[in-house]
Amino acid sequence: MIVDCHTHIWESVEQLGRGTSLWNTQVRASLPVSARKANPETHLLAAKPVDRTFVLAFKSHYLNADVPNEYVARYVRKHPGKLIGFASVDPSRPQEAIDDLRRAHDDFGLRGVSVWPAAQDFHPACSAAMRVYTEAQRLRMPIIFHQDVRASNAGKMEFARPYLIDEVAREFPELKIVISQFGDPWTQETIALLGKHPNVFADISGVVQQPWHAYNSLVLAYQAGVMDALLFGSNFPYSTATESIEALYSINQFCHGTNLPTIPREQLRRIVERETLKLLGIDDLDAPLLREPETSVILRDD
Repeated sequence: MIVDCHTHIWESVEQLGRGTSLWNTQVRASLPVSARKANPETHLLAAKPVDRTFVLAFKSHYLNADVPNEYVARYVRKHPGKLIGFASVDPSRPQEAIDDLRRAHDDFGLRGVSVWPAAQDFHPACSAAMRVYTEAQRLRMPIIFHQDVRASNAGKMEFARPYLIDEVAREFPELKIVISQFGDPWTQETIALLGKHPNVFADISGVVQQPWHAYNSLVLAYQAGVMDALLFGSNFPYSTATESIEALYSINQFCHGTNLPTIPREQLRRIVERETLKLLGIDDLDAPLLREPETSVILRDD
């Protein structure tokens, strides 16, 4: 089974908050037409090569950003055999975050949760965030730590370092943790965490679009024996699943005619075909969604 564990949708880049629209406009302008829109129609087309696709919401009081959980839930409900929704909660307001998390789980049927310390202005191991992780662990919802430090010029890099998640993994050994984008640019810190904690994983979204960096990071992961903790992700709309798979399988191009180490193709294939749902404890996909979201949010397909 191929699982894409990192994709986004929104109605407009303005929903991503302050400091992000210009960056998104610049980056998306260099992408293929098929990847420039993050609406449900283009997202579903891009998801065709994979069996299951995670769709991430996004909420940040710090950036005044909101891609609502309700919006993602309505989209996922239309394609329950294909899509898996991940809520977004903002730990900078812990009680609100816990309430949002419970509602996402109980009312919307979302299966995991995403946080973004750099974009939500919180230390990953602060007391407020720890309260949120306690609830996520109780609800058996895996948590994705979004690590992108370039998405907003207001983002705080000091909260994005992967090593800061070490304390979280120690305190919550039953909580499944995914470090997005391989913890880029600190991939070696991520590799150390993968080797230390069996409940920590990393997706490769975004990194495979930087071939030399991706090659070096994957070689280090292979040599460290942590390849089984790497998950596939495309980072749609900035790349499609097809483009990311092709980039991953081409990663050894730097080795041709050299003595550079190679990554066995079988190891690359395992990343693409990883049993991600089982590893994250959300393989019971037949569990019913509980209630239709009671919200005025309208899901548009254009």
